[in-house]
Amino acid sequence: MLLILLVLPFFGSLVSIFLLNTPSRTLPSWAAGSVAFLSLLVVAAAYPAIYDGEVLRFHVEWVPQLGLDFTLRMDGFAWLFSALITSIGFLVVVYARYYMSEDDPVPRFFSFFLAFMGAMLGIVLSGNVILLSVFWELTSIFSFLLISYWHNTAAARDGARMALTVTGIGGFCLLIGLLLLGNIVGSYDLDKILESGDIIRGHSLYLPALIFILLGALTKSAQFPFHFWLPNAMAAPTPVSAFLHSATMVKAGVFLLARLWPALAGTYEWFWIVGAAGIITLLLGAYFAMFQQDLKGLLAYSTISHLGLITTLLSLGSPLATVAAIFHMVNHATFKASLFMAAGIIDHETGTRDMRRLSGLFRFLPITGTLAMVASAAMAGVPLLNGFLSKEMFFAEAVETHADSILDRILPYVATLASAFSVTYSLRFIHTVFFGPAPSDLPKEKPHEPPHWMRFPVEFLVVSCLIVGIVPAISIGPFLHTAVVSVLGADTPEYSLAVWHGFNLPLMMSITALLGGAALYFVLKDYFATCEDGPPILRRLKGQRIFERILVEVSWRWARLAEQRVGTRNLQPQLRWVVATGFLAGLLPLYLSGFETRPFVFSGVDPRFAAIWLLGIALAVGTAYLAKYHRLAALVTLGGVGLIVCVSFVWLSAPDLAITQLLVEIVTTVLILLGLRWLPKRMHGVDEAITLRARFRRFRDLALAIVCGIGMTFISYAVMTMPVPDAIANYFLENAYSEGGGRNVVNVILVDFRGFDTLGEITVLGVVALTVYALLRRFRPAPDSMDMPEQQQIQNRFDEERPERSAGDTVRDYLLVPSVIMQWMFPVVITFAVYIFLRGHDMPGGGFSAGLTLSIAFLLQYLAGGTRWAEDRIRILPLRWMGAGLLTAAATGIGAWFLGYPFLTSHFQYIELPLIGKVPAATALLFDLGVFSLVVGSTVLILVALAHQSIRINRLRAIDAEKGREA
Repeated sequence: MLLILLVLPFFGSLVSIFLLNTPSRTLPSWAAGSVAFLSLLVVAAAYPAIYDGEVLRFHVEWVPQLGLDFTLRMDGFAWLFSALITSIGFLVVVYARYYMSEDDPVPRFFSFFLAFMGAMLGIVLSGNVILLSVFWELTSIFSFLLISYWHNTAAARDGARMALTVTGIGGFCLLIGLLLLGNIVGSYDLDKILESGDIIRGHSLYLPALIFILLGALTKSAQFPFHFWLPNAMAAPTPVSAFLHSATMVKAGVFLLARLWPALAGTYEWFWIVGAAGIITLLLGAYFAMFQQDLKGLLAYSTISHLGLITTLLSLGSPLATVAAIFHMVNHATFKASLFMAAGIIDHETGTRDMRRLSGLFRFLPITGTLAMVASAAMAGVPLLNGFLSKEMFFAEAVETHADSILDRILPYVATLASAFSVTYSLRFIHTVFFGPAPSDLPKEKPHEPPHWMRFPVEFLVVSCLIVGIVPAISIGPFLHTAVVSVLGADTPEYSLAVWHGFNLPLMMSITALLGGAALYFVLKDYFATCEDGPPILRRLKGQRIFERILVEVSWRWARLAEQRVGTRNLQPQLRWVVATGFLAGLLPLYLSGFETRPFVFSGVDPRFAAIWLLGIALAVGTAYLAKYHRLAALVTLGGVGLIVCVSFVWLSAPDLAITQLLVEIVTTVLILLGLRWLPKRMHGVDEAITLRARFRRFRDLALAIVCGIGMTFISYAVMTMPVPDAIANYFLENAYSEGGGRNVVNVILVDFRGFDTLGEITVLGVVALTVYALLRRFRPAPDSMDMPEQQQIQNRFDEERPERSAGDTVRDYLLVPSVIMQWMFPVVITFAVYIFLRGHDMPGGGFSAGLTLSIAFLLQYLAGGTRWAEDRIRILPLRWMGAGLLTAAATGIGAWFLGYPFLTSHFQYIELPLIGKVPAATALLFDLGVFSLVVGSTVLILVALAHQSIRINRLRAIDAEKGREA
């Protein structure tokens, strides 16, 4: 059930992508609404078990040795948030059907929207904190896509970039904190972490872990000093604001604080850090909200203030305060989502959100106005509405003594003042927009009520505010109780959801806030109508400006300074740092472990093997000497070095490595040869004055090369002469056949024992191929490389001087026999590749080698017939091969989950085939097939990118020739 709930939104997101060409909004809206409603039904179906106190779980081992498991869990608190996410998500989808324009790419919107819903469900359902951090970052990414949905506007792009930067950095800090938390407990399992509160709070790493986790939570929930990103995110479409910025994304931070409350709360550090951030945000957000001229800006700052209220409650370390915090999370989601959608209706019908241009809309939008009044009253804390109940609980906790500190003493006054401010901006929202004279300067004339189904989500949420406010014990009581018990457990206090508690201090604080806020509004009413956007005194203190200045300082000035000091565009200094760092990284462990040197003993060295290596050394030196002016000769000698290495592998009985080395040498040599054609020329005739500094640099590089070479020789000699320890190699040798079903230990390691490493490596290979292709698409060769090679010019002149011949005939004559042979070899090489692939599990070969072999077949076709000839006949799409390969490899690993085994667990058995008999079969063969497909696709993609340079150059030559004829 939990897996279905998590997968459904992502599945719906993929479905929405295939509807991109749909001209109407109806089909994408129905598809997204169906997915959201089905998700809501799954959540509802889980409630009976949750009500009985069960904790639903879904567990699949991923890397159990590291504590990385795919664990989903749903208790009462997770169920409550899942219900909020799916129910409000469904209502927002219904609303968006009418809000979004026909001209907007609506399927793209719903694809991002459902993906975000899935990521948010992943956060609340994660039973492993590392998995939680993954979904945490996914919400940042999908929120970036949603905020920048109208990416043609600068405000949307800036707001999205700001939100991604702040929440992304916070997510990285959260990951560090969760890693520290897992290190303290010895597990990343959420249940074990929640049970280890005393161990965590008493550990020396508690404070660093707490700071990093709070950085993640406070940035996500827009708490001071990270609150500035939320108002700028209001450039998003209103459905995004109603979902992300009221009920889901901004609630993720306070959800995490409540989730980890049993493990982290109750310390002086928790109280001061969380409490200070919450109190400042509560007051600052309410103060800023009063002076906003944009409807969504007002609601954004009010959201910041209410999130500060929740954060403050969680900081107090009181179980009753935690109950109030959870209760207000639900209440705030309902009334704030309805207010955002009401603001969207006003914008939709009038064409503006500027409160200075809005007035008297009640005569045009009476139903919407009534709904907005009720929701605003709930936001202000008016009795008989849900906001009043949780705010009363907040006041009750504010007057209690929790810690003998200034924060505790000022909290009742701050709470009352912030509540008065909330009454002021709520009253301003209603009075300014819906009362007063009729508007006269609206972009859209004659506003009217929206379609009923666009207003229905607002009606549903407002009715919920009323029901919860009037009969809270019946309506929200059972759901709140299951959530509270799942968080507090045995510490769950007695609490009452009664509407009337008599005349007490919290009630007096509420009355003071209501009267004081109303009085403040009427005193400042005229000022509000004409003032600039933003509060007095702090109006010039704009978070966006500060953020942009910091961004410019860090990403431009500091980066330029770092580049000037340690950066270079030359490859040689970069290689110098890489080689030196690698040498020190290898030397340091040996030095620290007290590695003892042994004298070199040359007895037993085969003269033939020594001669081969002397030849290899000579070729390597020759490559370095020829590389500057004779690139082709250097490539030939470098290929000779590769062949010497290949022969060494054969000599040392490593046939798998020898085959791979030989194939890699062939492929890379041809690809580099194609690339050398477009490098700028270097001539001997150029005078180069060798300065003293240049000589020093050369001798330094020579010394570094010699030292590193000797060091690697020393390490290699030590490895080959020292006794073999009881290492993991023995395990592989003993278990390759019994556990992996193969006699080729190397291949079994690659596709079974270390299959996860191989999956990462082929992913990197795919990324490298895409990067090379992208770079070469924009590559323009040096001017001196634009002309034909000298040999080709001589051949063309020879052809053009004879009437019976045409340019290019000589080249075709030279390649006639080789091209026919290479074309005939195509099916032979394919057959050989299949042979290598099928034998790889028991004999030298495998998917990687077979992929390189098939790539050689395609290389031969390009060399034989040219780019156009080959691509007219070869029906291979590299990107599809790469995608299919990666998906096949990943699907093989995921398939093990459905059988209850860890990711990439392989299975093998003998199957009986007619006329053949028993044949070994392993699921690792499918994984190897994915490796094979991705290697072929990646290699051919690089080949295509290099080969297309010749087509581009010929096109440029034709254009230049045409211009010459015209001149």
